Amino acid sequence: MPVQDEMNTLSQILNKLTVKGYDNEFRWTNEGFSFNDKIYKPEDLTIIKNYRFEGESNPSDTSVLYLIKANDGLIGYSIDAYGVYSNHDDEEGYDNFIRQIPVKDNEEQLLFEL
Repeated sequence: MPVQDEMNTLSQILNKLTVKGYDNEFRWTNEGFSFNDKIYKPEDLTIIKNYRFEGESNPSDTSVLYLIKANDGLIGYSIDAYGVYSNHDDEEGYDNFIRQIPVKDNEEQLLFEL
């Protein structure tokens, strides 16, 4: 049985996304996620996988990467830190926005490989 590459760090995931052509970063604006001047609303997006990272020695070194697919076929990502370490200007807006994006169930997430 083939062994998959182990991916334990945010940089490893970002490198793999680049290789697959999924290195499109959705940026938070007050209107929604933005990519190339297009604004996406939660109903335009689906979270297809998420990766969580925790620092071994520093509790502030925690983050989550959301792999997101738009209804126009674009696949990209958004990165956030956990809790108080999150640094969006409009944190409440980002948190509420990301919660509104539908998430594929776990079985479908497992099928999506980088």
